[in-house]
Amino acid sequence: MTSIARHSLLSHLRSVALAMVLGLMGSGLAQAANPSMLDSFKFDTPTFIHDLPFAEHKVVLQVSENDPERWQLVLNNAQNLLDYFGQEKVRIVVVAYGPGLLMLLKDSPVAKRISSEDAEGVEFDACYNTMQGMAKKLGHLPVLAPPAVIVPAGVVRIMQLEKAGFEYIKP
Repeated sequence: MTSIARHSLLSHLRSVALAMVLGLMGSGLAQAANPSMLDSFKFDTPTFIHDLPFAEHKVVLQVSENDPERWQLVLNNAQNLLDYFGQEKVRIVVVAYGPGLLMLLKDSPVAKRISSEDAEGVEFDACYNTMQGMAKKLGHLPVLAPPAVIVPAGVVRIMQLEKAGFEYIKP
């Protein structure tokens, strides 16, 4: 077994153990409603939820702060990119982790804008490592806005996208 496969297996086992400890296994974990890359994530081959075969430009926006004004700025940046290049010509991925994950919660003050921009092809990725940390404090996994995609680790997703040629922006 390669070290990557071993790490993936250990990460998955930790996730299952955490869910069992929190008593969530039979209750349809909070992330069940959200698309997830937990089982399919491959560092060298990024995947996306939106099919944008004609995207000529690729951008990843980082959100790591609990600041609604910053969240608005990120969403404004994404909308400006869509407006400038056109919805079919730009792939935008917003990756939230740490305190920034609060942006992607179901009751976030920007949840409606997230749904709107998701409909225009913007992907919103939620860090599962952060979700697990929040679950330890809350007693359950946080409930994400429906468009949020669960990725194993926010920083790893950003690294993956940069390796795949994405421009990195931290507003």
